[in-house]
Amino acid sequence: MPTPLLYQMQTPSPLGEILLAANDTGLAGIWFVHDQAHMPDNRPWLTNDQHPILLSTAEQLKAYFSGQRKTFDLNLATTWGTPFQHRVWQALTQIPYGQTTSYGQIAQAMGNPKAVRAVGAAIGQNPHSIVVPCHRVLGAKGALTGFSGGMHRKQYLLQHEATHT
Repeated sequence: MPTPLLYQMQTPSPLGEILLAANDTGLAGIWFVHDQAHMPDNRPWLTNDQHPILLSTAEQLKAYFSGQRKTFDLNLATTWGTPFQHRVWQALTQIPYGQTTSYGQIAQAMGNPKAVRAVGAAIGQNPHSIVVPCHRVLGAKGALTGFSGGMHRKQYLLQHEATHT
């Protein structure tokens, strides 16, 4: 089965330019243009600054960063990932705005408390940064650990949500 055609656009944010990707069914990903780990390598995507899913995502991100939005209303395309990663990413969507959890708590909630490292690896591959809130996951005892967009961005996002709760 061929990979669906992806469209891309960039949008500004307080954390730098963000790359958005979508297909005709949903948002495929959100990544920071600079200093982002785990971006897809194969990106011969078509630029389309008028794609409705990309425009909606950009508008919702702008509202999020201005403190006017706490949740996102977007269809997510499951373009990447294994079934386990999808389960982990789904678990991330259950973390309320302004709250945090730990890698261990997610592994426990998934019924496999020994899968902490696997959960952490899956979270690091999350293609829907901010919308699927991997920034709300902390290490043991609340340690600020891991974020593929950079620790300064994770710290900003957590502070932003604490300020706008």
